[in-house]
Amino acid sequence: MYRYVVKRLLFLIPTILGVTFIIYLVMNITPGDPARALLGVSAPQADVDALNHELGYDRPFLEKYVNYVTKMFFEQDFGKSYFTKQSVFDEIWPRYIVTIKLALIGIVLSALIGIPPGILTAVKQYSLWDTIPSITAFFIAAIPAFVFGMLMLFFFSLRLNWLPSYGATSFAHYVMPTLTISIPPAAQIMRFTKSSMLEAIRQDYVRTARAKGAPERVVIWKHALMNALLPVITQIGLSLGVLICGAVVAEKLFSIPGIGSLIIDRILYKDEPIIIAGTILISICFTVVMLLVDLAYAFIDPRIKAKYTTGGGRE
Repeated sequence: MYRYVVKRLLFLIPTILGVTFIIYLVMNITPGDPARALLGVSAPQADVDALNHELGYDRPFLEKYVNYVTKMFFEQDFGKSYFTKQSVFDEIWPRYIVTIKLALIGIVLSALIGIPPGILTAVKQYSLWDTIPSITAFFIAAIPAFVFGMLMLFFFSLRLNWLPSYGATSFAHYVMPTLTISIPPAAQIMRFTKSSMLEAIRQDYVRTARAKGAPERVVIWKHALMNALLPVITQIGLSLGVLICGAVVAEKLFSIPGIGSLIIDRILYKDEPIIIAGTILISICFTVVMLLVDLAYAFIDPRIKAKYTTGGGRE
């Protein structure tokens, strides 16, 4: 198993190189430059050229890319922001922690909201306990996250004044943002749980357990659910990655100082060091999440763990 983990961690290196190259390429072909964005449209071209040269923006594409990758891997230096002149890592790391916290709370809520109704709808198929949650899930999945956010802002902040409308300094500040990003994925998790449970319930081992007189509770929670969790875990992992990338909706709506909103703001200034470093951290987090999903498979299904062991049973 450890060999598999090492391979996946080493896979981060080409991932980082690819992400960095793509971002540098996109920033290179898009119009505009950081000096013009910082100095304004009325600034003399000579001043703009001088500032671009000072920032190193006017260097050839491959030279900039190689210099950035070299400093990143060998000096652990992400450079300085074009806009604030501060260290990129010092600027993005606190925001990155806020985004991770927001995404983790959101995915936990999504799982808690989505999995139990998914199990219930599968066990009570074709009843009202199936119809009502299923219709609700389809309805929720079709509504964009920002709509939920605006509705909660209107009712809980503007009308009732129960929750703060901006910031991230206390637990109360995270209530509406996490609900905003967790409700749509919860509907998807519920649908995956239902379909996976229905497939598991119809398997021969479930019928055998019932024929042997096992209690229905044991059949559902021990036999069916454990085998139905694999696709659900996959969906949860993908949803967590999407929440990390898509938390910018909640960050902008509730004025949360997260990494997504920082990247969006700095795109206007073509602040390459901030944009690239922020995207790299998001890519690393997404890859690690997928690794944890694969490791979770091995704990749930011993057959999967056997594929990564030597001699069929030795690590």
